[in-house]
Amino acid sequence: MLSKQEDSAQIVGQAFPLNDAGQTRRPMNKWWGMAIASILVAALLISGIWSRISARKTLNAETAQLAIPAVSVVSPKQTAPAEEIILPGNVQPFITSPIYARTSGYLRKWNVDIGAHVKKGQLLAVIETPEVDQQLQQSLSNLNTAKANLALAETTKNRYEGMIRSNAVSQQDVDNAVGTYNANKAIVEANQANVKQLQALQSFEKIYAPFDGVVTARNTDIGDLINSGSAGGVKTDLFHISQPGTLRVYVNVPEEYSQGVKVGMTADLTLAEFPGRKFQGKLVRTAEAINMTTRTLLIEIEMKNPAGELLTGSYAEVHLKVPTQASTLVLPVNTLIFRSEGLRVGI
Repeated sequence: MLSKQEDSAQIVGQAFPLNDAGQTRRPMNKWWGMAIASILVAALLISGIWSRISARKTLNAETAQLAIPAVSVVSPKQTAPAEEIILPGNVQPFITSPIYARTSGYLRKWNVDIGAHVKKGQLLAVIETPEVDQQLQQSLSNLNTAKANLALAETTKNRYEGMIRSNAVSQQDVDNAVGTYNANKAIVEANQANVKQLQALQSFEKIYAPFDGVVTARNTDIGDLINSGSAGGVKTDLFHISQPGTLRVYVNVPEEYSQGVKVGMTADLTLAEFPGRKFQGKLVRTAEAINMTTRTLLIEIEMKNPAGELLTGSYAEVHLKVPTQASTLVLPVNTLIFRSEGLRVGI
């Protein structure tokens, strides 16, 4: 019995030391856990602070970089020996003419219309002039009467000149006969001139083409009253004829380029109706004077148009290569600074 109690006491006594060791290890494990947790928290704090500091440094560096202005540097360039300028031009026929009536009357007929190609001397229209016809008939009758009177006066003069030799008539009678003859001769000449004038007016009944060309306008019709303008009325052109085989292009060149355009230089013309094509012309003359209103120099460019491709009255862009001064420097427009003091260049 005693041995069992001793064994129990011994066992109990041995158990107490085991409980003390476990109690000792538990505080140490707790301390190590807290230390590790503190280290982790500190590391996280240090990492966050460091990343923030790095981000701030990066932001400051980028801000400083952006604060520096970006400047593009260009160098002035010397101008080319020739500069191409593009100017508007008006295409006109080499010869153009309105066709007027030389006598008054009514249009009997017309033979050509717009777009017709006519030859020189071709009949275009006929005008009826009954008044001129009647005046011509009367003038012819007056001429015949004057010729008859002249023949009688000539016979009388010759007779009196023969009789004066035998003193059958007085000298006064001879002088009267000679005067009558001369007067009748003058009347005949006056009537002849009047007949020629009326014949000319009658010939104006027929209107002919003055040159080879194209009819670009017809401003009359059958039965219209035609006024020649001789009586003070307003006259209008019956037809308009142009010769498009050779064209004239008139261009106004600004005064600053006036010294660069010379007779004989070539020019390229472009028209909207012919995209991608260029037509070459030659500068044939200049006005040799600056227009004081527009400050431009009028030049004339001549070009061939054998196929009639280019239509008169068209708008054209004229390309001219004008020589420039070798000392001229060119800068891009974005380098210019506009100030109240004037134009400046950024350097």
